[in-house]
Amino acid sequence: MTSNQSHFRNVHFYDGSNPGLLLGRLVQNGSVTEANCLQMLGIILLAPAPIRVQHRSSGHVVVNSDSPLAVGAYDVYCDGVIQVINELCLHRIGSFSVSRRDEAFHKGILARDGKCVISGMVHTRAPFKSTDFVATHIFPLQAENVWIELGYGRCITDMDNAVGKTSKINSCQNGILLSRNIHHAFTQYLVSVNPDDNYKVVVFGLDLNGVDGKILDPVCRKPHDPHRVCDQLLRWHFRQSVLANMRGAGEPILEHDFAGKDMIKEIRDGPCGKEKFELKLSAILCRDG
Repeated sequence: MTSNQSHFRNVHFYDGSNPGLLLGRLVQNGSVTEANCLQMLGIILLAPAPIRVQHRSSGHVVVNSDSPLAVGAYDVYCDGVIQVINELCLHRIGSFSVSRRDEAFHKGILARDGKCVISGMVHTRAPFKSTDFVATHIFPLQAENVWIELGYGRCITDMDNAVGKTSKINSCQNGILLSRNIHHAFTQYLVSVNPDDNYKVVVFGLDLNGVDGKILDPVCRKPHDPHRVCDQLLRWHFRQSVLANMRGAGEPILEHDFAGKDMIKEIRDGPCGKEKFELKLSAILCRDG
């Protein structure tokens, strides 16, 4: 069973030249500033000229500031035709990878972080494993063929090129330690980190874990640590989250628990069934500089 990511969105953006045409929506849990709003609209909209975003009720024009974005309807104006980008986000679908999971990745993430770097929950049993914590890949492990094809290994500086069955996708720079509930939200693009706004945590759905507006723990991003998390990969994940949540009904939230069901039928009949069943990912990925 699946749902989309459109529920609870309380900010709506319309085409100023066609006020009935919805361009996008988002959930304001309190952390999204006016500057964040302009950044996110820059991800989902294609505009031939600068845009002007105006609150429909108050007439306030959004500026590049740290003021919280007010909820409500906004009109987006531009000297030209505004289009919603058709770039697809990369679904995170459980499957095998080229190199399989690397035990060193889990040990390295646990040793570096020692806590959920988003919620702050401490792993009291470290360095031993716990079912309450997950060493989470930022760029999904199951899309390793896409990672290799598009050269995302260029983001990694703490590993040589793949040796044997070890891939750069399993670098600690492509991972963070998360509590299990945060891990699920992160892999569904419902929680992300904006490295261009002081590593602020943004929740794109209901903030059930109380993490919206928190700052990614510095333990995973110490400047002189060669295994620090990679900003470019965090930026990639944030872009994917914006694409998944701000346009239309949002991307489907994919179910991981098939207990008591015909798993093959659920996979084939559900959204993204082709990707899940055939492990083919039809996604257009952004190349972060």
